[in-house]
Amino acid sequence: MGEINPGLALGRAALTCPPWGRAPGLGRGGSAASPGLGAPLRAGRPADTVCIEGKMMFCRYEIQSCFFLAFLAVTAVFISDAQGQVSPPTRLRYNVVSPDSVQISWKAPKGQFTGYKLLVTPSSGGKTNQLILQNTATKAIIQGLIPDQTYALQIIAFSEDEESKPAQGQFRIKDIERRKETSKSKVKDPEKTNASKPAPEGSLFTCKTPAIADIVILVDGSWSIGRFNFRLVRLFLENLVSAFNVGSEKTRVGLAQYSGDPRIEWHLNAYGTKDAVLDAVRNLPYKGGNTLTGLALTYILENSFKPEAGARPGVSKIGILITDGKSQDDVIPPAKNLRDAGIELFAIGVKNADINELKEIASEPDSTHVYNVADFNFMHTIVEGLTRTVCSRVEEQEKEIKGTIVASLGAPSDLVTSEITARGFRVSWTHAPGKVEKYRVVYYPTRGGQPEEVVVDGSLSTAVLKNLMSLTEYQIAVFAIYSNAASEGLRGTETTLALPMASDLQLYDVSHSSMRAKWNGVAGATGYMILYAPLTEGLAADEKEIKIGEASTDLELDGLLPNTEYTVTVYAMFGEEASDPLTGQETTLPLSPPANLKFSDVGHSSAKLTWDPASKNVNGYRIMYVKTDGTETNEVEVGRVSTHTLKSLTSLTEYTVAIFSLYDEGQSEPLTGSFTTKKLPAPQHLEIDEASTDSFRVSWKPTSSDIAFYRLAWIPLDGGESEEVVINGDADSHVIEGLLPNTEYEVSLLAVFDDESESEVVAVLGATFARTTAIPTTVTTTSTTTSKPTTAVFRTGIRNLVIDDETTSSLRVIWDISDYNVQQFRVTYLTAKGDRAEEAVRMVMVPGRQNTLLLQPLLSDTEYKVTITPIYSDGEGVSVSAPGKTLPLSAPRNLRVSDEWYNRLRISWDAPPSPTMGYRVVYKPINIPGPALETFVGDDINTILILNLFSGTEYSVKVFASYSTGFSDALTGVAKTLYLGVTDLDSYQVRMTSLCAQWQLHRHATAYRVVIESLVDGKKREVNLGGGTPRHCFFELMPGTEYKISVHTQLQEIEGPAVSIMETTLPFPTQLPTTPSTPPPPPTIPPAKEVCKAAKADLAFLVDGSWSIGDDNFNKIISFLYSTVGALDKIGPDGTQVAIIQFSDDPRTEFKLNAYKTKETLLEAIQQIAYKGGNTKTGKAIKHAREVLFTGEAGMRRGIPKVLVVITDGRSQDDVNKVSREMQLDGFSFFAIGVADADYSELVNIGSKPSERHVFFVDDFDAFAKIEDELITFVCETASATCPLVVKDGNNFAGFKMMEMFGLVEKEFSAVEGVSMEPGTFNVYPCYRLHKDALVSQPTKYLHPEGLPSDYTITFLFRILPDTPQEPFALWEILNEGYEPLVGVILDNGGKTLTFFNYDYKGDFQTVTFEGPEIRKIFYGSFHKLHVVISKTTAKIIIDCKQVSEKTINAAGNISSDGIEVLGRMVRSRGPRDNSAPLQLQMFDIVCATSWANRDKCCELPGLRDEENCPALPHSCSCSEANKGPLGPPGPPGGPGVRGAKGHRGDPGPKGPDGPRGEIGVPGPQGPPGPQGPSGLSIQGLPGPPGEKGEKGDLGFPGLQGVPGASGSPGRDGAQGQRGLPGKDGPTGPQGPPGPMGIPGAPGVPGVTGSQGPQGDVGAPGPPGAKGERGERGDLQSQAMVRAVARQVCEQLIQGHMARYNSILNQIPSQSVSTRTIAGPPGEPGRPGAPGPQGEQGSPGMQGFPGSPGQPGRPGERGLPGEKGDKGNPGVGTQGPRGPPGSTGPPGESRTGSPGPPGSPGPRGPAGHMGPPGSQGPSGPPGYCDPSSCAGYGMGGGYGEPTDQDIPVVQLPHNSYQIYDPEDLYDGEQQPYVVHGSYPLPSPYSQSSYPSPHLAQPEFTPVREEMEAVELRSPGISRFTRKIAKRSVKTPVRKRANGKKPSP
Repeated sequence: MGEINPGLALGRAALTCPPWGRAPGLGRGGSAASPGLGAPLRAGRPADTVCIEGKMMFCRYEIQSCFFLAFLAVTAVFISDAQGQVSPPTRLRYNVVSPDSVQISWKAPKGQFTGYKLLVTPSSGGKTNQLILQNTATKAIIQGLIPDQTYALQIIAFSEDEESKPAQGQFRIKDIERRKETSKSKVKDPEKTNASKPAPEGSLFTCKTPAIADIVILVDGSWSIGRFNFRLVRLFLENLVSAFNVGSEKTRVGLAQYSGDPRIEWHLNAYGTKDAVLDAVRNLPYKGGNTLTGLALTYILENSFKPEAGARPGVSKIGILITDGKSQDDVIPPAKNLRDAGIELFAIGVKNADINELKEIASEPDSTHVYNVADFNFMHTIVEGLTRTVCSRVEEQEKEIKGTIVASLGAPSDLVTSEITARGFRVSWTHAPGKVEKYRVVYYPTRGGQPEEVVVDGSLSTAVLKNLMSLTEYQIAVFAIYSNAASEGLRGTETTLALPMASDLQLYDVSHSSMRAKWNGVAGATGYMILYAPLTEGLAADEKEIKIGEASTDLELDGLLPNTEYTVTVYAMFGEEASDPLTGQETTLPLSPPANLKFSDVGHSSAKLTWDPASKNVNGYRIMYVKTDGTETNEVEVGRVSTHTLKSLTSLTEYTVAIFSLYDEGQSEPLTGSFTTKKLPAPQHLEIDEASTDSFRVSWKPTSSDIAFYRLAWIPLDGGESEEVVINGDADSHVIEGLLPNTEYEVSLLAVFDDESESEVVAVLGATFARTTAIPTTVTTTSTTTSKPTTAVFRTGIRNLVIDDETTSSLRVIWDISDYNVQQFRVTYLTAKGDRAEEAVRMVMVPGRQNTLLLQPLLSDTEYKVTITPIYSDGEGVSVSAPGKTLPLSAPRNLRVSDEWYNRLRISWDAPPSPTMGYRVVYKPINIPGPALETFVGDDINTILILNLFSGTEYSVKVFASYSTGFSDALTGVAKTLYLGVTDLDSYQVRMTSLCAQWQLHRHATAYRVVIESLVDGKKREVNLGGGTPRHCFFELMPGTEYKISVHTQLQEIEGPAVSIMETTLPFPTQLPTTPSTPPPPPTIPPAKEVCKAAKADLAFLVDGSWSIGDDNFNKIISFLYSTVGALDKIGPDGTQVAIIQFSDDPRTEFKLNAYKTKETLLEAIQQIAYKGGNTKTGKAIKHAREVLFTGEAGMRRGIPKVLVVITDGRSQDDVNKVSREMQLDGFSFFAIGVADADYSELVNIGSKPSERHVFFVDDFDAFAKIEDELITFVCETASATCPLVVKDGNNFAGFKMMEMFGLVEKEFSAVEGVSMEPGTFNVYPCYRLHKDALVSQPTKYLHPEGLPSDYTITFLFRILPDTPQEPFALWEILNEGYEPLVGVILDNGGKTLTFFNYDYKGDFQTVTFEGPEIRKIFYGSFHKLHVVISKTTAKIIIDCKQVSEKTINAAGNISSDGIEVLGRMVRSRGPRDNSAPLQLQMFDIVCATSWANRDKCCELPGLRDEENCPALPHSCSCSEANKGPLGPPGPPGGPGVRGAKGHRGDPGPKGPDGPRGEIGVPGPQGPPGPQGPSGLSIQGLPGPPGEKGEKGDLGFPGLQGVPGASGSPGRDGAQGQRGLPGKDGPTGPQGPPGPMGIPGAPGVPGVTGSQGPQGDVGAPGPPGAKGERGERGDLQSQAMVRAVARQVCEQLIQGHMARYNSILNQIPSQSVSTRTIAGPPGEPGRPGAPGPQGEQGSPGMQGFPGSPGQPGRPGERGLPGEKGDKGNPGVGTQGPRGPPGSTGPPGESRTGSPGPPGSPGPRGPAGHMGPPGSQGPSGPPGYCDPSSCAGYGMGGGYGEPTDQDIPVVQLPHNSYQIYDPEDLYDGEQQPYVVHGSYPLPSPYSQSSYPSPHLAQPEFTPVREEMEAVELRSPGISRFTRKIAKRSVKTPVRKRANGKKPSP
């Protein structure tokens, strides 16, 4: 908590000082040796009481007793300056003063010190409350305590740069009272004991009479009172009001203040409670001025004692005058008029009041009605006597009034109300006696408001009160009106009913973009207002409003966002009043995805997809199919179909398919599924037949239609060369010839497909027959000999040998048995590289009926050859062989990182295709030293949560799959925890023995540990701070010593790495030789602040130098100016120019803008400014600044921001609104600083908008330090703006009025060569003809000294003339110093095209050309309005407020300011000099925003002007209906106009519309303004309660890896689901090998200091300097001299201004309306409250500066782990809402590594190609942006500010525009255009050389799936048991520095 402002006095108790309390020898002036202690004793000074956060109050007594103060004054001269450390206070004591208040007292320490810090902290926890006390205080009262609560107390004495040790203690009210009771008998002098207690409130006199009165207090507020004494007047008024029973139906109190002119502070009926009146008294501002008491008395008679002001008939009227001097006008007649009107007057004089004049004013007798005291300090002595007298007189007057009125006039009786509704009720009464002419019924809201009345005839006894506010209590009074008087009022109250609200709201017919709402209507409603807005975070401000008539109770809400929850609120409207809201919530449907995805006809290269259509509104579908391993992504869009075949797929590959429905609004969520393509089919049924001695036929069965060809190979089994033949793909057999007889062959066949993939090889064994000598006649070959015939038997018992079910250690062999005579099979297998000799070892015999065999154990990733031989009873058959290969030890796939937090993260992976035994996870930090840690998980786990990691640290993560034969290769990746550290750590307020550090708060921090270490001796100190503390100061440091400040961010028990900076305290000041001839050393020049480095403005300070300031305070203003100006960087024409005006009655220019060129001379001049004195004429000073300072002679520059800072301490005595408003319209930025009694509403009128940036208020001149940093920041941001603030069409905008800059305005065009003024559109707008070769130009540094922003709109209103040449010309362009074009707009009159060109950020020249029928029409000779909208990505052309084209461009680079800007320059030179085209130009603006064109209405064009929505034409007459004269006679018809030039022949136009409209009539007079409509979005309903969440469904099985989903809108943060019950652990596994013991790593090295961050919060106040109460002006002089000087000054002023006073005296005051339209001055910086509605004027009080955010609450603790047991079912919890989508990352097999530690800035690389424009995002919330500050933050866009060396400035002659002769543009001889000004075109119209934009391909990130998770904890690190919410991470934005183009 910051310093408590002593000016906010809330207490009522007073300290009195007896007359004998003043020390002998000390007059009221005190001692010259101790002016601070010799001030007059302030009897009646209230205890300064401050309420801290509504819970605890401090009361401080600055004067304990008069003896004590006098003793200090006398002895102060003997106190020498204490050296060394400040001593602590002692003798801490407590005394209970009320049930919840304790008085603390202590003994002051010896030596000099500035003040005390009083710290009170509840022992049970809570915020520490702090109070800063002055060094004279030795007591304080703490209020608002809890009696049972124990509090810790610390009192610290401090000086400017050091603090004492605290005096500490604890107390509890009950304990203090108990000790007090036990010690009562020991107290000897109870009166002395209680002497220091404040008088209890009950001891003051209270008027308890039931009589009521109307009391008006008239207070003198003239300068002679003084500010301090006026505080005593406030206290006196507070005690006076407190004595009466104040209320709207009781005694009423009004107050007026006067000096030269009176004003009503509040009327009698303004406040309805005593507390409200007392608050008004405490906040009563000091007026200041002269003393015209007679005028003030007349004023209250005519204004305060009136019924409309709250004066009541038949009630006592009391007037109380308080004045301190003789009136400067006659008081006798006004006082007599008041007394004659029945008003009893009391007169109170103070100090210099004239007692005789008081008696002339007051009523008789003087003894009871006139009071006079010698000093304001003694006003308290007359309070009781005055209140007793007033009380008794009120009682006596009431008896007199009632006695006279009641005797003759009877009042009505028996008041009854009935027929009560929300808008009115009936009032009835019983007739009054006598002849009543009328009854007057007066009513008004109890809470305050204007009284209204109804008058009915005397014969009636009832009246209906209508048009009342709903649910409001009204005060009612009925008066009987007789012929010459009125009776007493019959009074009562009644409360109206609440407005009936709509009911039964139903939201139905919900679609993805609309819903319908219906409700039950309300009788009597005039209509309904419906508000609806999305509840999604970030979109809530996008609220829309619909108003409908009373007949409609059903409507459709359209234009909604899909899948978004909306709140709909219905108000029944009764005129402008709204009922209570009826609210409902409903969520729009998501865009319907397709359904029921099915896969069919899945082959090895194709698959057919079918699905159910999504919706009839679907435009088509987008099908994405990716290989699940992520290596290939494909996409195809189809129309409104429901089936599609995917082709060209890879065999044996798993594909994931996602189908999105495409709508106009976007795409739906995907429908996903997956399938796996089949294996390439090998040929089947490979057989050999038709064998002969040299051939056989090979046949097979084809398996696919897309086989391109076959490869058939054969080789003899006993050795030989292999042969091969390629066979057509449609063949199914082949005869192999040329074989050897009687030879066995292995024949293999494979199929090659169209995509060149190959099937598996199938093989078969076959043999040729042996040769015989005889011709065979049968299968059995016989010879012709007598020998036994020879038979060749070919037996194949095996077909279709297949090897499948491969694993890492086994293969399965399957075959078909074709011959069942086989008795058994011999299966042999060996590695492909093996030796056949191994067959004996690798052989298995299988029975003849078995056709499958599992071969194991085998080597992994090894190819085997398997051979099966059929064994018959008589031998072996033909063997068949096939190859097979075991699977490799596959690694896991697709490593993913999620759930990153500061000390943990989750990794997930996909299982490999091979079955595993588990996984081994190894992780190790990368950027800091640390051991590698590892863990094992089971084969059913594919995700793991790793805990106890370092924050902001990259880890290398490896996952190994475990197999029975070993581990796979590692799946590697990089993961990084979130960074738990502060940013923007910086130092400030660095002094000799202290320094402060500040930082940007971390969003999740719960505490900070700040360590300061001396780099000289290594000593360290540390302090722990709360999570909301952004700064801390260290004291008692060594001068000239370098320190290292480190900030550790803590999140519960997590602590992040240190963020450190180095800073050196200031050295001891160098002692100069004390020789008389040596001049004093010059003051240190303050360094420039970072925010002001780019500032370039004309800055003027207007300083109040009136009498109310005083010498001391004026010196404080000079110090403030010195510090503020010292924060600037460069002073002079190349930087910021500063001027100062001091004003009082007349402004005095201290120095002009161009007076000083260096900071040293400027600061010296500031210190030489002398105090002026006088009255306060702020408006006159502002006008003087405009007329004298901001001129060319005074140094004002064109195109530079113009800033005024006004500093004042009171209300201006002239008008400030008009001149400040006019200057703001001309582009001036105003900052207003008010001090003490300044009028806040006046400051708001002076300052620019928004007021939060431009208006500051401080309580006294010592508080300037609180606003200094913020003011400097805002001023420098305004001064650094690329775009100045200008006014266009009545609106502020950041940009350039180019017509003015080129001199094309009525007052200046005549000085521009080649330009003439002609009538423009409507013949009322001026336009300017640029004649041929006018070549109008201006230097760029005078138009755009800081260059162009990144986003802007160029607006032209122009006309092409008949003599405009056909060649291209630049409507406007900027040339560099070599006269080469940099940026511009080219019109080709011949080709009818428009081209925009510039250089992009890479330095490449780029152009975009627009053509078409809409472009061509601007060349046809009429006026057209052209908007060229340039952004970082596009260029748009808008013609006549209609967008006609848009093209993509690259972001622009900045321009040079060393060249010139030209209008109408021809693209090619013609002859020896440049030429320009003739044209007419009516408007030319550059607006630093891209939205301007959308707001433009083209009101200047006759065909597009809408009279209702457009402002009046220039010079047109606008009259009100009331003043309109009679219709004049019709004028004669006008003659024909001058014939225009012949236009070009236009293109054939389309068929025109029906007949022409009639001529537009003369615009009618402007009507009077209509009544103000109801506030649109001001009625904010409360959100309804959230619905109950459904139960969570059973956990599904892990799904397959999906494709990237569409980014959904971010969901609302929901409550975190409950943790499921802990499952039972499985049986304990075998103990693994012991891992290494992990130790916490050392903290990381400090990161590179980041760039300067945004402006931080308001700094904590430093130790305050000694501050005494402000005494009366001139107390250092003797009172006689003060009076003499004051009398001289007053006499001179009176004589010099007597004419003005005479006019005031002779003027009858008009009805006065208080100008205090805006609540009082802002409070001290407070903690942030809930955001209020937008607007300048709000509820009383100004919002404080934002405070620090509160600390986040502690998360709940996790329960204890359950007992070990079997693995449990999935936990049941409430499903939380979906979180916001993650950022899209590139597809890949592993996670991209995080960037390493920042290196030195490297050269900027070339920018990537432009990506396609994204879909339209949702509208952002409406807000207010000060255009000048917008320009400073973003509108300059993309490039840094140029340095001073980059922008030489040459000053133009004053009040002239420099016209460049075209011959002067070139040095020497004229060169061809291509040499010194060419557009980089190969020919005048060729576009081929322009770089075309390239679109970057979109990238997709695989969708992460939620899978079963385990927790991993590093060994040796404590368990982390907390639930922590997710946080979003913002992507950093890379910014360019120094304004230089980055190197590629």
